[in-house]
Amino acid sequence: MYIITRSEARKIRKRMKRHKKNVTIYNRLKAVALRGEGKTNKEISEIVELHEKRISQLVSLYAKEGLDALAKDGRKGGNRRNLSLAEEAELLEEFRTDAINGQIITVGEIKKKYDAKVGHESGSGTIYKLLRRHNWRQVMPRSKHPNKASDEEINSSKKLKLR
Repeated sequence: MYIITRSEARKIRKRMKRHKKNVTIYNRLKAVALRGEGKTNKEISEIVELHEKRISQLVSLYAKEGLDALAKDGRKGGNRRNLSLAEEAELLEEFRTDAINGQIITVGEIKKKYDAKVGHESGSGTIYKLLRRHNWRQVMPRSKHPNKASDEEINSSKKLKLR
């Protein structure tokens, strides 16, 4: 069991003022400060809405690594793109002229070029997101012409053959 003194709890309270906007860090610091002020894990868990076991982990982390360990923001960020927007546009430019000329371009072809440029294999969802970012839309060729004559009309025209 780790003991946190009242003076340490005051230092933690001062540090909390810096992290008012980040609720996660603020609650971590608050939990440890409350422990230093004599509250039990059960009381703290009701106040900061963390599990009692998590509070014990935070107190242990504080005891081993100090105040900075509680104030770390563990998030890694959301941009996991391998290419910049300009590089993506450059990659798609190769396919744009073919598309304008009426050639059918598949996601598989784009994916092969993308994987070669990035240096590793990516999921097909990555390519669909890339295409959406650059306002490419999925257009598939029709299986039949919309004004195609009905089978009856086709058969009746066949009867008009020369003998």
